[in-house]
Amino acid sequence: MSAEGFAIWLTGPPAAGKTTLAHELARQLDERGVKALVLDSDELRAVLTPAPRYTEEERDWFYGVLAWLAAWLTRQGTNVLVAATAHRRAYRDRARAGIARFAEVYVRCPSEVCARRDPKGLYAGARRGEIAALPGAGVAYEPPIDAEATVDSDRQSPAEAAAQVVAALASVIHHPTNGKESKP
Repeated sequence: MSAEGFAIWLTGPPAAGKTTLAHELARQLDERGVKALVLDSDELRAVLTPAPRYTEEERDWFYGVLAWLAAWLTRQGTNVLVAATAHRRAYRDRARAGIARFAEVYVRCPSEVCARRDPKGLYAGARRGEIAALPGAGVAYEPPIDAEATVDSDRQSPAEAAAQVVAALASVIHHPTNGKESKP
């Protein structure tokens, strides 16, 4: 059986840059010989809840499935980068409890910067009253209390932020493969 993989959960408000960071992190890890699968909540939501309502019950279910999927993959030896707002700490804590090698990365970004980026028009929809349950604008976003790493996506490029995460999480990422050790 292969060694257990790790999971790094990138959390932050919508449009903070979680998915962009996850892909850059995967690229930098790959350069170091460490493979990681990106689980992007937007992509998974399109499959799991194709007509999302964003109710608390649906979010509880969705983030539970996402945490279960990440745990299952890590038990199979797959390293996972989860890019998901998971606006309640309880969602991320559930993932932490079920994954042996887990780290949380807070992708911090001021709401006005997120609103300016707004690639999906979420903040604009919230301002127009069309979206009532947007984390950070209508629904509280609970930032991590004790994240293993924090990056400021409004001040760091994705490459700089990913390099910071790789350095900060070396003990989580450290992964034995084929009797040799690959380190970031």
